[in-house]
Formats: sequence, structure tokens, C-alpha cells
Amino acid sequence: MAKLLEGKIALVTGASRGIGRALAQRLAAEGATVLVSARSLDTAGQYAGTLRETVALIEAVGGRAMPLVADIENASDVDGLVGRAVDLAGGLDILIHSGGKAEYAHTAEMPLEIFDRTIQHYLRAPFALVQKAVPEMRKRGAGWIVVLGSVTAQPPGRPYDEWATHGGATVYAAIKAAVHRMTQGLAAELLPDNIAVNTLAPSTAIRTPGAVDLIPEEYPSERIEYIVETGLALCHRPARERTGLTAYSLHFPLAHKLPVHSLDGRERIEDPVIPPYAHPAIVASGEGS
Repeated sequence: MAKLLEGKIALVTGASRGIGRALAQRLAAEGATVLVSARSLDTAGQYAGTLRETVALIEAVGGRAMPLVADIENASDVDGLVGRAVDLAGGLDILIHSGGKAEYAHTAEMPLEIFDRTIQHYLRAPFALVQKAVPEMRKRGAGWIVVLGSVTAQPPGRPYDEWATHGGATVYAAIKAAVHRMTQGLAAELLPDNIAVNTLAPSTAIRTPGAVDLIPEEYPSERIEYIVETGLALCHRPARERTGLTAYSLHFPLAHKLPVHSLDGRERIEDPVIPPYAHPAIVASGEGS
């Protein structure tokens, strides 16, 4: 059977571990040539995972992947990343920005360095990548852009719980809310170019190496396959059919009756279940904030 992304070229940031790595694996399983980008090529930093390991995982099941080292805290690295990807692979069809590290602190005491890094990781980096990616996608007559969002972009519920009061996620959440709005606006701007732009977000929490410090051990988390399958769904349909969405990992597959598969695409896993503690404002179809 033909694979969904056969012949497509994808660039995935933050692909040395966690959600970025899993997205790269799933896209490669559907036939894409995946350029995987992060800081760690052969040696892991603070958290486990390298680009070499990601490439090996993809190649072990017959996929195609190439590493591109880049530090999203370095503006020149970000500005040059798309051009390097195009030079290496010959073009670009899909851009997924999954890179970044959440840093939580109470707003009134947050060091300016953390504030600036959060903007760089989650707002400036995707802005710069999109500006470089769009001309390349226009050359190919279509494109798909996916930016990682967050359920924290939803307002805290009332009465405020312990997390809202003491969690320190306000600045991170505000920037993620800006990301949601930016992708919605970009979707409108790029629809005439047949370039789809969507936000992808966990419905609850996903326990990845970079997020383990922020998720209490006793807090339930969801399987990474759900967000990966949701991400894949945002990377192949024409923009007129699927753009401007904020797609949440548990809600979106259920709303659109998407079967969820393992990262190698070979096995179907159980459908997601939306837990009672999921944020009540999430719009299951993705046609909301």
C-alpha cells in the first residue's frame, strides 16, 4: 500500500528525544525523508537522547532520516536551519517545530533570562523557521507547518487549584497561547498557497525526558502515540481541508475517528480515553483555541 508521506521531506526540531523524536519516527514510517534537528548529535546533554539514536531508530525499521545539529537558542542556527535542510534533502514539504524546554517560575520572581529563553524557544524560533520554510513550500505547490502548543494555553479553572497557584507556568502558558493565535492567523495568510498551518498539543500531560521534572510522579500521563498520530493527521491533507486547527492529542483522534498506531505504524493501539480532569474548554474538533 502507498504510504501517506511517500516522497515528502520533513524537518522536525527537538527530535533527539521525546515528542519530537516520536513525531520523526511516525512521519518516517509513512514514507517521509525526515531531517531531525536538535543540539545533541552523539552525546546527550542534560537529558537522555541524541540525534544519532533517533536516526538509528528510524533506519532500523526501514525509514530515512538525516541529522542536522542546531541550537534553537542560537538565532543564527535557527535562521540557517531550513536552508541547510533544503540543501541536504532537495526541498521541504513539512515543518514541525517541537524543540524547546519549558522553564517554570512565578512571574514576579522569574529571571529575565528565563523569560527571554522561553520566547526564543517557543515564539521567535517558529516565527523564523516559518519565514524560511514558506518560500520553499511555495516552490513545491503545498506545505504543512505544525507548531507544538500546550493545554496550559487554556485559562486556569476556578476556583484556582494548587497547580495554578504554585506551578509557575504563567509565562510559558502565555507564550503558548500566542503560538496558538499565530498559527491560526498564519493558516489564513497561507491558505492561498495551499500551505496548512496547525497547532498540536497534548490534551493532558506526556511524560518525556524534558518534561519529567515538571510532572509529579503520581500525576497520570498519556501515551505519546496519541499526540504523534494527531501530528501525522496534520501533515498530509490539503490546506483547504485541514488548517487553522488547535488539535489536542486525545480529543482530536476521537472527534475525527482516527485510528492510532505504534510509532513504526505497524500496529493499531487502543483508542484514547478523555479523563475527567482534562480541561473542559478544549474543542475536540480542533476548531477553537
